Amino acid sequence: MASPKGPMEPLNPCQQLSRLGQSLWLDYIDRQLLQSGELIRLIEQSALKGLTSNPAIFEKALASDPAYQKDMRALAKTGAPAETVFEQLALADIRAAADALHGVYLQSARRDGYVSLEVSPRLAGDSAGTIAEARRLWQAVERDNLMIKVPATEAGLVAIEALIAQGINVNATLLFSRHMYRRVTEAWLSGLERWIERGGESGQVASVASFFVSRIDSAVDALLLSRIEERQEPSLQAALRSLLGKTAIANARLAYQHYLSFTAGPRWQRLAARGAQPQRLLWASTGTKNPAYSDVLYVESLIGPDTVNTVPPATLEAFAAHGVAADELQGGIEAAGRVIEALEALGISLDTVTDQLLVDGVRLFAQAYDKLLAQMENRMAAIPAA
Repeated sequence: MASPKGPMEPLNPCQQLSRLGQSLWLDYIDRQLLQSGELIRLIEQSALKGLTSNPAIFEKALASDPAYQKDMRALAKTGAPAETVFEQLALADIRAAADALHGVYLQSARRDGYVSLEVSPRLAGDSAGTIAEARRLWQAVERDNLMIKVPATEAGLVAIEALIAQGINVNATLLFSRHMYRRVTEAWLSGLERWIERGGESGQVASVASFFVSRIDSAVDALLLSRIEERQEPSLQAALRSLLGKTAIANARLAYQHYLSFTAGPRWQRLAARGAQPQRLLWASTGTKNPAYSDVLYVESLIGPDTVNTVPPATLEAFAAHGVAADELQGGIEAAGRVIEALEALGISLDTVTDQLLVDGVRLFAQAYDKLLAQMENRMAAIPAA
């Protein structure tokens, strides 16, 4: 006779996020993660529901993980250029991750279980090039639970709408400003309406809007600290110090209010009635960069329904160890508005900051991509031809 079951173990902090309506994704990929069984363990034990990648992540993975060397040597001997070799290595990883997450994709009715692959950052200003590249990658991976990452530039907005209209899942990335987020929402809605008009299944297409967080605090805090050094008035210095580490969370919480507003509107409700999925906000850049702040600040402060948080491995470990899961996203909205107003009163334009962060983000990803290819060319050149 089977022994009676004991009491259920309490949910760990990562598992508790699901109860609060938030999906936890991992912002990392490498062969060790895929081949060691670690990704499966995270899916089972930490309720991991997705994975995101970018050129900087792949640059780090290929530079540090020896598991790529055998395949790299075999591909190099075919005479393929470094960019083609990198793509083949990356596509193999993306397919393996998508297969590992396919069960999540099915169990969640296509809400989660996605793996994101970014188009070349060299195409950030090229709508037609981005669309063509995204379609090519979509066909090459051949996985329904793939998301193509497209940066939210002016050219990217055109591509986002066009790709959604073709039934391709899109992760709109490098979002920093709430104004651009609203435009991404419009592009997604228009694309979804076009997809349905041409006979596409409404619930087939998924999308997230990747809203970056910690980089905003890094940029705004630098401006605040500069003003603290410049100004000698104690009262002004105190006002400036009170804003340190507050901007990113305030900006994200106000962005979420837009999400709530458009999902309550008639345009979305008509699509939802036909079974369409909402474009959830995904909190990106949630690793804490300032050691003076909590290592789980950008997880604990942004937990709420219909959201995703994609975290780097160190942040995932920290939250699993000592994170507190509570719905914090829908609180403090008036205080969030006051933070933005206070910045403007002090002469700090958040729009100027976020515009520059988008430019910097595209440039940094392009630099990581170029560095990756240069490293691969050097390694391939050292491989014997025989």
